[in-house]
Amino acid sequence: MDLFKILFLLFLVNIGFCFAADPYSFYNFEVSYITASPLGVPQQVIAINGKFPGPTINVTTNENLVVNVRNKLDEGLLLHWSGIQQRRVSWQDGLAGTNCPIPPKWNWTYEFQVKDQIGSFFYFPSLHFQRASGGFGSFIVNPRAIIPVPFSTPDGDITIAIGDWYTRNHTALRKALDDGKDLGMPDGVLINGKGPYQYNQTLVADGIEYETITVHPGKTYRIRVSNVGISTSLNFRIQGHNLVLAESEGSYTVQQNYTSLDIHVGQSYSFLVTMDQNASTDYYIVASARVVNETIWRRVTGVGILHYTNSKGKAKGHLPPGPQDEFDKTFSMNQARSIRWNVSASGARPNPQGSFKYGSINVTDVYVLRNMPPVMIKGKRRTTLSGVSFVNPTTPIRLADKHKIHGVYKLDFPKRPLTGPPKTETSIINGTYRGFMEVILQNNDTKMQSYHMSGYAFFVVGMDYGEWTENSRGTYNKWDGIARSTIQVYPGAWSAILISLDNPGAWNLRTENLDSWYLGQETYVRVVNPDENNKTEFGAPDNVLYCGALQKLQKPQKISSSASRSIGFKNLSMVVMALVMMMLL
Repeated sequence: MDLFKILFLLFLVNIGFCFAADPYSFYNFEVSYITASPLGVPQQVIAINGKFPGPTINVTTNENLVVNVRNKLDEGLLLHWSGIQQRRVSWQDGLAGTNCPIPPKWNWTYEFQVKDQIGSFFYFPSLHFQRASGGFGSFIVNPRAIIPVPFSTPDGDITIAIGDWYTRNHTALRKALDDGKDLGMPDGVLINGKGPYQYNQTLVADGIEYETITVHPGKTYRIRVSNVGISTSLNFRIQGHNLVLAESEGSYTVQQNYTSLDIHVGQSYSFLVTMDQNASTDYYIVASARVVNETIWRRVTGVGILHYTNSKGKAKGHLPPGPQDEFDKTFSMNQARSIRWNVSASGARPNPQGSFKYGSINVTDVYVLRNMPPVMIKGKRRTTLSGVSFVNPTTPIRLADKHKIHGVYKLDFPKRPLTGPPKTETSIINGTYRGFMEVILQNNDTKMQSYHMSGYAFFVVGMDYGEWTENSRGTYNKWDGIARSTIQVYPGAWSAILISLDNPGAWNLRTENLDSWYLGQETYVRVVNPDENNKTEFGAPDNVLYCGALQKLQKPQKISSSASRSIGFKNLSMVVMALVMMMLL
């Protein structure tokens, strides 16, 4: 079989299937509904291959990833690979502005290279509020063996997905938003798709399945934690254990000890945790709500169990306390500021991360993006960025460009918040290819926000309370601000990021708070190389889906032949040849 793989990959190289002579990883995802009871109440959740959460994708830097997706939902589907930069192929980003939905009962195959990246990420369904029902999973990118890592090889690798959860499914939650209602307080927090251990009989019902992670005494594990939830910031901690922060969304950090860390919606971290306790009992793993009235939100707490192989009993007693700062709004921000880039460590490449001296690059464009509490626009409750509530195009942005379809979007997103009444528009940012953009995210809402940008790792250079001004630049960190793809913005505060626009395509800039995102708090940054002869962006894939103004170009898909068509082979004879090779071997 190994010989077959070699010959098959050589065959793919021959037909121009790969990006380079790098290895391939193949995954098949069947996305469907199942019934589960993570909080003790039966409900419909979205599973992948019958699992909730979905399987972990585990690849190495520069590998080519092929994920064949079968949509068995009753509505369109796209999978988004949060934090994966999709170098030169925004066609694979899996968002409404970049891809047409995969229709129900159809297959579609994502093909992309995990180029020059390492780290901890996750994927999720990006349409129709589906993430609120699941469909998410972890995404690990390991470094190549020749690249040094700034810590000893851990004894194991553990992934943990945490997130707030409602017992209503995504269609009910979506209807509430469509009806102008707020979602209210979540019903709980899940850890790897499971509800809380019964640490308190009043707050936690009997019979709920909880997550147990088994470890060996004396060993050190890399624990990767992602907040895959809807809108709640969570404080993560493990009773009696120090968390040594090692990496965040593809960047190695200065290694520091934390007893707990706030992880905001859409963010991922990895910690080195040594199992150095006496194992007199099991230990609590806790993810509790933050930046809320924590007394009222006590039920919004996820609890799992860390179980030593030589444990002498079950966990009992009170949960380890989180930060005692409910009325001190500076603690969490100071903790966020303490997370620094390890400038001497190698990342995906052998050169040190800090060799890219972002602080000495001249800024070419400045955008101040301000969000406010929801507003009424044309009788509908909407959220806005700088006074614009985004309307997703019916034809994806780069597809419209390729076919010269006009009127799909406007390149007129304001550099400063609008002073007039808010409006609904498909208004996007005209990014300057190879420019260096400064973005100030101003949160004038009373809720915590976090923002994500596809296609890039940006540099977090500053955050503070109050209104950002030109003088705020004097506080920027121009040396070791962390490079990541998702940043928190505290209520009544701002965060500043710098982005090197070297990746052509159409890239989503959005709030990660799912309710605010659904109601319009996003835009796209269109980055196009003006030199048409310079092939810096790959063209549309062979299996591109058509919709909107280009719907007539879409051919119907025969389910029986979808596996061959969706992979993007140019004709069926190539697939037949590959199958013959398999049988012969």
